[in-house]
Amino acid sequence: MRNAIELEGGLILTTDNSGGIGMKSRDVISVPDRTTAQFAARVALLEQWAAGAEPIAVLIHNFSGPDSWPAYEAGVQDVFKEAGMSTPTITGSTETNMELLQSALAVTMVGKPAKTADEAKVVWFTYGVPLVGNAVLEQEQNVASLRKIREAFRNGLIKRVWPVGSGGLLKEVRDLFEIADITIQTPLAMTAAAGPSTCVIVAVPVGEVDEATLHFGENFHELTIIR
Repeated sequence: MRNAIELEGGLILTTDNSGGIGMKSRDVISVPDRTTAQFAARVALLEQWAAGAEPIAVLIHNFSGPDSWPAYEAGVQDVFKEAGMSTPTITGSTETNMELLQSALAVTMVGKPAKTADEAKVVWFTYGVPLVGNAVLEQEQNVASLRKIREAFRNGLIKRVWPVGSGGLLKEVRDLFEIADITIQTPLAMTAAAGPSTCVIVAVPVGEVDEATLHFGENFHELTIIR
């Protein structure tokens, strides 16, 4: 697993947070609260899939104040709608005693194992482009689609997904294979941060490469692993 934790009973816990991004005057990046929640929920969902799980509950940790809660909840719902999934139960907590100067949010998901990864005969690809900050909003067409990823899972076009985070693609490949000196060949920037996992690594069965290429379309590139 990537950053997930397996709890007693097999439940999978994933989380992502955001600070200084939102509607407050001192936020570093000014975007609607709903958008902030979308990206935090997106990462937590991709982490669930990376662990072979599907979410059954969502917790919102809202430090921005009670006025932000409806937008945060709507943003989480948007992510599941984008992925073509029913929204699990949403609960959480809001800081109401202290008013922070900047927005702060965390989204945590609890999931159940849904599948076991089989990587016997796969080809590795990247899908999406590493983006961070305002570039995420300016280049939405280059952000990996949650719906396409889930459909690919359901249709057997991919066996595994691994989100790329702030450490960049090369770091994620090394973590994925647990080899510190592994290298890669890719048309993407190997160390560029991918913000809210705008880029992912996927394992495609050898016999499904052509179909997967058609399915994902643009920004789908073979990832050569050099051990």
